[in-house]
Amino acid sequence: MRTVIVGLVGSLLGACSPTGFLNSIADTSETHIERDIAYADGPRRRLDVYAPRAVQGAPIAIFYYGGGWDSGAKESYAFVAAALAAEGIVTIVPDYRIYPEVRFPDFLIDAALAARWAKDNAPAYGADPKRLVLVGHSAGAHIAAMLTLDRQWLASVRLDAKRDIAGTVGMAGPYDFLPLKSDRLREILGPPEGLAQTQPITFADGTAPPMLLMTGKIDFTVGPANSARLAEKITANGGEVKVIVYPWAEHLLILGAVARPFRAFAPTLRDTAAFIKERTPTL
Repeated sequence: MRTVIVGLVGSLLGACSPTGFLNSIADTSETHIERDIAYADGPRRRLDVYAPRAVQGAPIAIFYYGGGWDSGAKESYAFVAAALAAEGIVTIVPDYRIYPEVRFPDFLIDAALAARWAKDNAPAYGADPKRLVLVGHSAGAHIAAMLTLDRQWLASVRLDAKRDIAGTVGMAGPYDFLPLKSDRLREILGPPEGLAQTQPITFADGTAPPMLLMTGKIDFTVGPANSARLAEKITANGGEVKVIVYPWAEHLLILGAVARPFRAFAPTLRDTAAFIKERTPTL
């Protein structure tokens, strides 16, 4: 019976816009929100900030949403940012350029620019720039992992993952997904000879900040083996990583469970907030 309910909830989340439902029930009464702030030139290089009121020195998280690198909008994920802000975490949700306007690695370039903006502007929202964490779901988890593991992207904006990122949370992320199974992904990620450079697992050398990889046992969109293989390589190289497998979460529900009506299916919010606070202790 529970499997049937999970399937129905997943279908509901897939069919409905989070803006229309989950955002409508998000509690933002204690959150200061600023929208459409430019972090670089261009219409898709804007971000929203959700800051708990009357905080100083708070952790700051950047949430990179998913969408297969070809869809998505920051407004759809207000419920995620509001939930993290309610936990005392200043949260930024950036848009980034997507296919067909761009291909790999341009969305990584945008994600790094958003991180630079967050680092520079954290104090204005009551956040400590030294307490910066990257969070992502699905394709957004891929982006967060690439920024964490392949140091060239943050280096391009004068940041260093080991020095400037306290930790990274990936939800239902694709980290090791070759060979590609669709022509669209081949278009987005590039020619075959360069595909290894699009995979986070390629760069897992054990030197990156700690990572929390969350996955659903019944995720048939991005299989949990992605998280298991990445964690295995990080551990083998002496790095720090934790994997959480939620038995009743599928690809959309693992993120939807951040919202109050679905929290019984997976403690995504609790585990994310706990990791962020553990990795960013106050002095």
